[in-house]
Amino acid sequence: MTDQSRLRETIQFYLLDTQTALGKAIDIVIIFLNLVICALYVAQTYPLSPELSTLLWRVEEVIVVVFVVEYAARLYGARQRLRHVVNPYNVIDLVAILPTLSEMILPLFGLSFNIAFIRTLRVVRVFRIFRFLRFVADGDFFFGKINLSILRITRLGLIILMIFFVSSGLFFHVESPVNSRINTYGDAFYYTVVTLTTVGFGDITPVSSAGRWVTVLMILSGIVLIPWQASQVVKEWIHLSQKREVVCSNCGLKYHDADASHCKSCGHVIFQEYDGD
Repeated sequence: MTDQSRLRETIQFYLLDTQTALGKAIDIVIIFLNLVICALYVAQTYPLSPELSTLLWRVEEVIVVVFVVEYAARLYGARQRLRHVVNPYNVIDLVAILPTLSEMILPLFGLSFNIAFIRTLRVVRVFRIFRFLRFVADGDFFFGKINLSILRITRLGLIILMIFFVSSGLFFHVESPVNSRINTYGDAFYYTVVTLTTVGFGDITPVSSAGRWVTVLMILSGIVLIPWQASQVVKEWIHLSQKREVVCSNCGLKYHDADASHCKSCGHVIFQEYDGD
């Protein structure tokens, strides 16, 4: 094995690893930076002093540079780079860095932005929250292995958060220029919560066609995605309630029927404790 191949495998290992201290540290740093950059998106919708706006922009630039390094490292360490590029998680990573990267690089070549292009770039930033999906893809979470029930509950909570976050960002983007009641991300978030919880106070209503379509999409996504994920959690609870946690010493299968005497995977004899009559 060449030094280059060894380096690629090492990079790929630590970017995927959740067991070693370095692997966990990388995941924790990336999750923290994801939280910060989502918070920056929200903060930049509020009236800020020029000094604070500049500071937040510099922080965003630094974080995006880190994300660029992460993306390049994942691409370098990937065994099949074309498959890596089209992987949904990596497409999300690319979408997360392109808006800020464009605003950083294009002016260096003397290219200017019109207002519509800038607004489009900035609304794309709301989709950065999808980067968290990478960390709940399976049970190997950044702090270790978690069972399937906890994983699905975590994923359900994340999907609810993403629906609220993205819907609020899109609604703010299309309504803030024309709706006097939508001045900040907080206003849009309030509208999203009231709408998706079917409270409907009526103090904020969409005034543009785009705002109405965003409202329809947020309601449909709430109707479809949240019950679907909730059903997966309930299904897992029912499944586990009908099983006993007895690990097969031969193949490692963890859950078996309550009256099973043999492993259904490999046929090995298993022993379970029963209450006597």
